[in-house]
Amino acid sequence: MQRILSVVLAIGVVTVLAGAALAFMGPGGRAMGMGGGMMGMGPGHGAWGAGPGPAGCPGMTGTGPAATPAPITEEKAKELAKEYVEKYFKGFTVERVLPFTGMHHTMYTVELKGPKDETRTLHINPWGNVMPVGGPVTFAR
Repeated sequence: MQRILSVVLAIGVVTVLAGAALAFMGPGGRAMGMGGGMMGMGPGHGAWGAGPGPAGCPGMTGTGPAATPAPITEEKAKELAKEYVEKYFKGFTVERVLPFTGMHHTMYTVELKGPKDETRTLHINPWGNVMPVGGPVTFAR
């Protein structure tokens, strides 16, 4: 009886270890870890490889600075903000566009003014992506 129990226990331990090893393996049978296999990108992708990076991430192409699009200008940021306001914030107007330095490029904070004296803030990154910040704010007078 003790012999059968030890054989069953050994088979159970081997099964658990094999399951853990398979769970650790990434797509294509390679162990997951730091590098191109992270987050399902596969080998040769991202900053460590030579292939295309994740969609929408200009700095992660892995092909160097030549593949990164040129940063937008303040005029282009204002134009993008106006288009965004017309689509999502009816009645708001662009008050001012304030440039600030991000990690490596200039980004923009856009202040909006609403019909009831509320204010909104947008951030525009160097590649023209517009992101609203917070909710509407009304200042007491």
